[in-house]
Formats: sequence, structure tokens, C-alpha cells
Amino acid sequence: QVHLVESGGGLVQPGGSLRLSCSASGRIFRIDDMAWHRQAPGKQRELVATINSYGSTNYADSVKGRFTISRDNAKNTVYLQMNSLEPEDTAVYYCYIQGLRAYWGQGTQVTVSS
Repeated sequence: QVHLVESGGGLVQPGGSLRLSCSASGRIFRIDDMAWHRQAPGKQRELVATINSYGSTNYADSVKGRFTISRDNAKNTVYLQMNSLEPEDTAVYYCYIQGLRAYWGQGTQVTVSS
């Protein structure tokens, strides 16, 4: 079985930074796209950033210039570097990996507040 473990969430002040990590363990035979989604209270889940097997990235307009997604294929890990955080970034962040099938992380809470 494949299990995604997320880490790096927490409480940070506006303007601060956090780095989220998501590592896949278990019998995973291929990984294509990796992504981060988030869901804030009372809002629909939204796609934050994606990165494909060749390193090409896409970002939601709301995070462009502030967030950076990256991956380490040898470690089956995807990262999300979040800078200049705003209260509007407060949400549960979910890791997503697409291989032969789709896998989701358990979610990690990011709270931006003074």
C-alpha cells in the first residue's frame, strides 16, 4: 500500500514562511504529477500548485510569486515553499500524487495569524 505523509504545517505570522513536505512510502511503481490542494473553512477545495515529471509547474493566481512547488524523485517527495504568507492562506493543505492511481495525503493545517 502507498501512504502519503505530510509535515511542515503550523501557525505563522503574516509575512512569514513555511515549507510543507509530502513523502510517499510503500509500493509505488510510478509517479507522474504531484500537486498541493487546500481547503479553507467555508470554502471549496482549490488547486494551489502542480508539478509534472519533468519539473514543469503551474500555480493558482492567488499564490503566484509567493509559493514554489518542487519535487525530489529519489525520495518520492513533493515540497511547497510558502513565503509572504497571508491570513487568506489559512487552510488545510493536501498533498496529491498521480501515478498508476491517485493518492491523497491526510492534510496538514496552516494557520496565518498575528
